[in-house]
Amino acid sequence: IDGLSVSLEYENGRFIRGSTRGDGDIGEDVTANLMTIASIPKKLNDPPEYIEVRGEVYMPRESFLRLRQEQSEKGERLSKNPRNAAAGSLRQKNPEVTAGRELDIFVFNLQQVRGKNLSSHVLLLEYMRDLGFKILPFYKIFDNMEQAAAEINRIGENRQGLPFDIDGAVIKVDGFALREKIGATSKFPRWAIAFKYPPEEAVTELLSIEVNVGRTGALTPTAVFTPVELAGTTVSRAVLHNEDFIAAKKIGLGDMIIVRKAGDIIPEVVGVRSHAEASVPFKIPETCPSCGARVFREPGEAAFRCPNAECPAQLLRHLIHFVSRDAMDIEGLGPALISQLAESGLVHSPADLYRLKKEDLAKLDRMGEKSADNLIIALENSKQNELYRFVFALGIRHIGQRAAKLLTGRFSSIDGIMAASAEEMAAIDGFGNITAVSARDFFALPETRQMIEEFRELGINMRSEEKTAADLRFAGKTFVLTGTLPDYTRDQAAEIIETLGGKVSSGVSKKTSYVLAGESAGSKLDKALKLNIPVIAQPEFEEMIK
Repeated sequence: IDGLSVSLEYENGRFIRGSTRGDGDIGEDVTANLMTIASIPKKLNDPPEYIEVRGEVYMPRESFLRLRQEQSEKGERLSKNPRNAAAGSLRQKNPEVTAGRELDIFVFNLQQVRGKNLSSHVLLLEYMRDLGFKILPFYKIFDNMEQAAAEINRIGENRQGLPFDIDGAVIKVDGFALREKIGATSKFPRWAIAFKYPPEEAVTELLSIEVNVGRTGALTPTAVFTPVELAGTTVSRAVLHNEDFIAAKKIGLGDMIIVRKAGDIIPEVVGVRSHAEASVPFKIPETCPSCGARVFREPGEAAFRCPNAECPAQLLRHLIHFVSRDAMDIEGLGPALISQLAESGLVHSPADLYRLKKEDLAKLDRMGEKSADNLIIALENSKQNELYRFVFALGIRHIGQRAAKLLTGRFSSIDGIMAASAEEMAAIDGFGNITAVSARDFFALPETRQMIEEFRELGINMRSEEKTAADLRFAGKTFVLTGTLPDYTRDQAAEIIETLGGKVSSGVSKKTSYVLAGESAGSKLDKALKLNIPVIAQPEFEEMIK
C-alpha cells in the first residue's frame, strides 16, 4: 500500500497512542487524528494486556479525486498524489480536517504483544483480524517461488483496478522459526524480498503542443494528447522540457506517442510509437506567447527565454513560487486567488502581497470575511520565516531550496549575502561556480537591492538564527540516501540532514560519511559496503537526530 506507516498501541484493549514512527516517544504523536479513522478499532475483541501493531494509512483513489476537486474549487494547492495527501491529512493540526479526508488503514505487522505466542506471519495476520484490525484481504501462501512470482505478475496486471495505490509486492518466509535460521544482514532481513512494479504505459495521439512561460522566463513546451488512464487517474498533458528534447525523440504533431507516469506520479512522454503521415515538426515560437517579446537562447542552454521582466506570465509564476510551501508557505494563497490579485491590479510584485488590506480582499470573488482575516494573519506570520525560505522565494536562477540553505548558512544575513563575492559563494561546499555567479549577479542588480529594501521596510526577517553545536551536529558530514524509508520521504530526510548542518550527495564515494538505507536499497548500498562506508537504517538515523 502506498501510504504512511503508523504505529498503534493498545492497553487492555483500548487505543492509547498512535504515531507516525516506531513508538510514541520518538515518533510524531498523531493519536487524535488517528482516532478519526473509522477502520481503526478504538476497543479490541478479547484483547491482550498490551499490543503494538504497524499499519499503513492511505487515501482511497476516489477520496483523493474528491479532495483535489475541493482544493481546485477553493483555489488551493492541489495534492500531488494519494500518498502525499494521506501524509498531509494525518499531520493536520485540526482533527476535524483529518476526519473529512476519508482516510483508511491496513494493519500489516504485530510489533509486540504480551501474553501471546505466534509461530507464523499468517497466524499473526489472522490474530490481528480477530482482534478487530483491518488487514490486507489478498495475502496468499505458496509452496515455491514460481507460484509467488506468478501472483506478483497477477497483482501487477490488476493493480489499476484496486481502489487504492500500491507500489509493489513483498514475499516473506511465513514461519518465524525458519526466519530465525535464515537470519538478516546488519540492516535488512534475508527472509523478505520487495518487488517494485514498473510504470504503466499507454499509447495516445499527440493533439497539440502548448508553450508556457515560467517564473524565470523559460519557455516550456507541454504535450496535449487524447486522454488516457494511467495509475488510476486520467492524463492528458505532459511536459516536453525543451525543443532539443522534442527533436531528439522526433516527436511531431499527430504522432502516436508513448506516455507513462514516472514513479506513478509525474506524466512523461517516453517516445513515439508511430509517426503520422502528416506529422508536423515542432519549433519554439520566436515571440513570447504571453507578452509578445522576442525570445532568446543563451549559448549552452536548452531553454528559450522571454527577456521581459514585466511579462504577465512570469509575474504570475513568480508569485505562485513566492508563496509556495517550500518558500514563504503562505496558507490560503493558491493559484486561483493569485490570478485574481494580479488581474485586479492589486498585486504587481511579491512585496505587494504584504501591502494587502482586508478591504482589498473583500472585493474578490469567493473571499469571505473569515478567509480574508486568515490570509492577512498568514501573511503577517510569514514575515518571521527562516531566511533561507525568503532567499528561495526570490526565485533566483539556479538557487533551489538546498542552495538557499547553504547560502544563508554561510552568510547569516541578507546584507552579508549581498556583500559577498562570487568567489566567496563558490567556496561554499556544494554550491558551485554557476550557482555562485547567478546569485552574485542577482544581488548586484539595483532593482534587486531596491526590492530587498521594500521587503525590509515591510518587516520581512533578514537574518538567520544563530545555531548551537547541537544544531549543527552533522557539520562536515556527507550522507547518501538509498531505498525507501518507512516513515520519511527522501526530501524529508534530506531536509533534516541539511538543517543539522550536513550535506546530501547523490553518489557514494570515499568522502561519504554515512549511507542511509531503506527497503529496496540498490547499487549505492553495495558500493558503500565495498568501500566500508557506515550504513545506517531509520532507527540509527532517529537516534542521531534526537
